[in-house]
Amino acid sequence: MKKTFVLTLILTMIITSFGTFAKEGLIKLGSSDKEVAAVQKILINNGYLSTPYTGYFGSDTHKALKSFQSDNDLTADGIVGDKTRGVLYGYDILKTYTDEDVYWLSRLIEAEAGGESYKGKLAVGNSVLSRVLSTEFPNNVVKVIFDRKYAVQYEPTSNGAIYNTPSNDSILAAISALEGVWHISDCLYFFNPRTATNNWISKNREFHSTIGNHDFYY
Repeated sequence: MKKTFVLTLILTMIITSFGTFAKEGLIKLGSSDKEVAAVQKILINNGYLSTPYTGYFGSDTHKALKSFQSDNDLTADGIVGDKTRGVLYGYDILKTYTDEDVYWLSRLIEAEAGGESYKGKLAVGNSVLSRVLSTEFPNNVVKVIFDRKYAVQYEPTSNGAIYNTPSNDSILAAISALEGVWHISDCLYFFNPRTATNNWISKNREFHSTIGNHDFYY
């Protein structure tokens, strides 16, 4: 069932958070940054772009964006400005997630980063969504969270913390991540180096950054 519970207040908060994390300015042919990758993911998710996301705004992305703009009564100039950006992220809201996704992602965020800042919570959500978009992992939120193909991927799914009630901030972070608000992008792994009992991630994956209590890796 598609989500039905996002009220005006929550949407207002999400728009505010998007303004905090998204880069300002135009994205166009030749641009190269993390938001380009986020835009490409939305175009891929909604059937406009068939090539993998790269973070580089090339001719395929330009053509896909113009088609998206035309279908949504926007000026089909192949440029991501304020209006196109707003519709892109709004379009992703309606197309790509369910109540069940919010339910489990918010609980994972609470279990992993309940005492952290909103940025720390959003980063955890971003990491889960990066797995959903990766060919290395299952292609939906719930399957990623409970994935045990090689081992338990998220400790809260085995110790029971996943079933705790999430805070409002954790719910907001989950919704924002599902909408396409990216604080970090492409990080498939994270762990708390102060509590971890296994250092496989730090030995085998490329380090991205530390956010709150967690180190994030590509």
